[in-house]
Amino acid sequence: MTDTPARLLNLLSLLQTPREWPGSELAERLSVSPRTIRRDIDRLRDLGYPVEATMGAVGGYRLVAGTAMPPLLLDDEEAVAIAVGLRAGAGHAIEGVEEASVRALAKLEQVLPSRLRHRVSTLQNATIPLTRGDGATVAPQTLTALAGAVTGQERLRFGYRAGDGTETKRLVEPYRLVSTGRRWYLVAYDLGREDWRTFRVDRVSEPFPTGARFTPRELPAGDAAAFMEQSMARAQPELDLDVSFEAPAEFVAARLPAHLAPVPEGEGACRLRVRTADSVEWLALRLALVDAAFTVHGPAALVGYVEELAARLGAAVR
Repeated sequence: MTDTPARLLNLLSLLQTPREWPGSELAERLSVSPRTIRRDIDRLRDLGYPVEATMGAVGGYRLVAGTAMPPLLLDDEEAVAIAVGLRAGAGHAIEGVEEASVRALAKLEQVLPSRLRHRVSTLQNATIPLTRGDGATVAPQTLTALAGAVTGQERLRFGYRAGDGTETKRLVEPYRLVSTGRRWYLVAYDLGREDWRTFRVDRVSEPFPTGARFTPRELPAGDAAAFMEQSMARAQPELDLDVSFEAPAEFVAARLPAHLAPVPEGEGACRLRVRTADSVEWLALRLALVDAAFTVHGPAALVGYVEELAARLGAAVR
């Protein structure tokens, strides 16, 4: 094999198998001399791949963990498995990895051959994830389209459905994707409104990168997360939640989102006191799903809504 780049890729593919390779076996596999193998190993090391050599009569090489993450070569099955896993992490907001999942998925799907992209979509469409109902599910292809436009600094068109059901068309300069744990949001400069806006990604439809590049504007807040917090605070006033449960704190905490954390209060009981920007409708449903007796002490808006909801549910079964 005289093509050096192709030979290096084949050598790297062999070394990524978790075993030690004698130099003579590598030379035989690649139809080159042991001296060429040694030179190629040095080239891989120069590229950042941590290849470890063992001493001895035969000697051997293996790829080990280094200080940085080098590029990896994936076969078809590995690429499909990783893409499906990343789609699950991105589309259902697994806490702590959702934003990294979107970035990695956008990079991977950019280079996936069409035959593998079809296999990934087929697997995705044939499975139904079991989620806790903490937020709306977002199509991974929508997230990757938005992430690609953010990374490429490319203007984006899409349809958007407001909370009251109004449908509009938007042209924006996308700045960042932000995950709140329950929902995805796009922070962008809306060219039609000539102002910064936040968009719920589950209400975005048919995102289309226009190909027009832009220079990012300066965000009014320090970063996208801070801007998102300010935007949510304006849209939804904070509530002082006070709820007691007739169940242990560990039982209740396991059935609520992380930002709603109760504290023990006596044996087999706990109390939840927290300031939150969640809506009273969502809070009422989440409290009911805990599957334990509870009492709402405040705020008054939540007390009233729970009473109305209880009456409607009672009437539905009479």
